[in-house]
Amino acid sequence: MEFGIGMFGDLTEREDGNFQPVSNRLQELITQVQLADRLGYHNFTLGEHHRPEYAVSVPEIVLAALATATEKIHLVSGVTVLSSADPVKVFQEFTTINAISNGRAEIIAGRGSFTESFPVYGYSLEDYEALFEEKLALLNQLNQTETIDWEGKFRAPLQHQTIYPRAEFELPIWRAVGGTPSSIHQAAKQGLPIIFAIIGGEFAKFEPLINYYKTIYLESGFAESDMKIGVHAHCFVADSVEEIEQDYFPKYAAQMNRIGKQRGWAPYSLHAFRAGMSEQGALAIGTPKQVQEKVSKMINLFGLTRFVGHMDVGGPTNEQLQKSIKLFADYNIPLTSSIDV
Repeated sequence: MEFGIGMFGDLTEREDGNFQPVSNRLQELITQVQLADRLGYHNFTLGEHHRPEYAVSVPEIVLAALATATEKIHLVSGVTVLSSADPVKVFQEFTTINAISNGRAEIIAGRGSFTESFPVYGYSLEDYEALFEEKLALLNQLNQTETIDWEGKFRAPLQHQTIYPRAEFELPIWRAVGGTPSSIHQAAKQGLPIIFAIIGGEFAKFEPLINYYKTIYLESGFAESDMKIGVHAHCFVADSVEEIEQDYFPKYAAQMNRIGKQRGWAPYSLHAFRAGMSEQGALAIGTPKQVQEKVSKMINLFGLTRFVGHMDVGGPTNEQLQKSIKLFADYNIPLTSSIDV
């Protein structure tokens, strides 16, 4: 079982209404991942966004920096918005990170729930589905075959081409999904490891989807021993629920409302937050014991091989994040808890 943390590089909103500088947030992020590395987390997952409240639009550059600042933790994109990226460039970026880190790089490819990258890189949302499927197929082929001949709709063809550098170490490619059965079906048919983003509602509702993946995966001829299933869920740990509601909820709600205003959601309430923290809710947020119990239920219900706790939603302070990383590790990772924060 692998435990990891995920981040988007959320910027902390200051009292004057402005966000902290990106440079400051990235330096904090490096220290937070170094702490996770020392505490024994298996992986760090970093997302890609093109919005003012996030510090990271090019996760591969940040992951490359982390490759020289950490020792054991795996460095994972989560997600690489592959629909608006060049698979050849993505492959080269991550084989390079893999070489720098001695084999600790991984890719989680996804369509992304945010679409700001499409106009930035000149792609049409009308091609949302087709772009992703074609580019994922090319990325997988690049990873599996040294010299390829390839032709598609959205990119210039490759004629008997080898892309360098080659992967000196294994380069795992995961597929991220929400709740779309067709995406789950495709991941299983391709034998790809899968990450489920479970953000709202009751986490148990994902059980049929995960069972569907398992069924198609095995029917497609892949070995059960090779099956890898992960969950990526919002996560935050503090000493008490009162501390979370008083000090963290306002930040979390502000971020949910920034996104919700653009998507037509109702204002995010403390009632909804408490429902998410409840025994069946999807949020792995609470005291160390509460979070441990919920994560254990997810692991046992779904047969997980990886859990990623997404910890910086809303831009908690550096002190809050380091404490959350430490508390989660104390209760979930069989490693010394004597590291000072």
